[in-house]
Amino acid sequence: MPNQATARAPEPDIVGRLARFFPEATPVRIPIKLSRSHGHNGNGNGNGDGNGNGNAGAHEDENEFFQNTIIEFGTPHEVLFVVARPLEFADHVLIESHDGSLRAEASVVAVQYHPERTAIAARFLNKVPNWIVKS
Repeated sequence: MPNQATARAPEPDIVGRLARFFPEATPVRIPIKLSRSHGHNGNGNGNGDGNGNGNAGAHEDENEFFQNTIIEFGTPHEVLFVVARPLEFADHVLIESHDGSLRAEASVVAVQYHPERTAIAARFLNKVPNWIVKS
């Protein structure tokens, strides 16, 4: 039946267009919890470690759940994903994998708007060693 009028491009295709600007980008599929991070927006906290060590309760209060999504592409320094609600250039986000292997703050460095979806590239604020392994 021709009931697919509402079909849209799969997220990997949307993010793939943005990934062309990141030559090191590797396809991955990592489910994440994405939160807005308020810890670096003019409150004098400096760089912070972004890894959740130390005063975790204070860090949790500074982060506001945004949505669950999937990292579609990654580089050693960036993650690329799609969100249903818009983020803007330079917004800070906290990226947490569901298995707990990744928890890092990042800043939005590229945005591509699509109908009902926005492709995002975010760069880690601090070094995240070995989060992505190329074979």
